Amino acid sequence: MGEVILKGMLEKKLASPETITVSEIDRERRDHVQSIYGVKMVESNTAAASDAGIVLLAVKPQIMASVLNELSGTCGASHLIVSIAAGITLEYMESRLDAGTRVVRVMPNTPALVGQGASAIAAGTAATSADCTLVQSILDAVGITAVVDEKLMDAFTGLSGSGPAYAFIMIEALSDAGVLMGLARATAQRFAAQTLLGAAQLCLETGKHPGELKDMVTSPGGTTIAAVKELEKGKIRETLMNAVVAATRRSRELGSE
Repeated sequence: MGEVILKGMLEKKLASPETITVSEIDRERRDHVQSIYGVKMVESNTAAASDAGIVLLAVKPQIMASVLNELSGTCGASHLIVSIAAGITLEYMESRLDAGTRVVRVMPNTPALVGQGASAIAAGTAATSADCTLVQSILDAVGITAVVDEKLMDAFTGLSGSGPAYAFIMIEALSDAGVLMGLARATAQRFAAQTLLGAAQLCLETGKHPGELKDMVTSPGGTTIAAVKELEKGKIRETLMNAVVAATRRSRELGSE
């Protein structure tokens, strides 16, 4: 995800390669990123952060404590810390950094890989509205953003952070159904993915309620209403809602572990 954001920033010309330093402990990975993007690569987190104005923490939640311990004493009020680690609260980060350090928490998702991400942004106690605007401009390079109260971040994790997996399962299931009905696998998968993409784009661009758009496709006594009846029989709405609730609860658990 860190590389995705890096790529988006460079493509949107929000920064030039010579102004960006990336910390990576794996040498092969360092060489790969440097060869593609031309940014400065280092092994040390403190070396990367010491002269930086913005520090993006693109790390797993399980190692956040050790990373913050490294940065404590290096990062202060002159630094803006941006974290994309799931479940790691603003309070947790601020308590491990120098007083006055500006911290912003972000929950992105994997469609950012193709410029279609959805990122929620929450500001820490010292972060300013200008900081949030700056972080939005960075994440807007790979999708859409919204600034929210931190108490809603777990819900965004359950909906959009984990949400691509729900869509992939639907694409896979629709593909299997197409194959069952005689379509070639490649054709079924391509059309299943395009159908979800087109439906999502229609919802975003028209601003219409999804129920209204569903009714536009559902003719009396037709094929679609017969399919909708089967979906309702399988409790698709309840199942998807339960999935979001489960992911939200797990995000809260990760933040307290």
